[in-house]
Amino acid sequence: MDDHNSGRLLKRAELTKVMGCHPETIRYYEKTGMMPDPPRSKAGYRLYDEAHVSRLRFILRARELGFSIEDIRGLLDLMDGELQIADLKRIEQILAETAARCSGEDVPECPVLEALSCT
Repeated sequence: MDDHNSGRLLKRAELTKVMGCHPETIRYYEKTGMMPDPPRSKAGYRLYDEAHVSRLRFILRARELGFSIEDIRGLLDLMDGELQIADLKRIEQILAETAARCSGEDVPECPVLEALSCT
């Protein structure tokens, strides 16, 4: 995505212009689950963020390089797994920091319990 588009949500037509692909290409990758469903505006337009753009860029580039759909699916699964691990490590760090602030006494104000009970 160009710098002037950073942080901005794009409609599908805008995304196709930025990426240089056909709208059916995006529909196909969404239908097959390779692209996550984007949120919709109140008017019902799909709104794509930087994560969608990056993922689509990866898929299109992999196709240009000759990777099969199944190979790309496998690579996306690996990427998603890495992101999950990174998220879990961040959670682990937050929990460790929070647990270090607990007094160890039986008090209802324990930060760990409060953090875990918040949604």
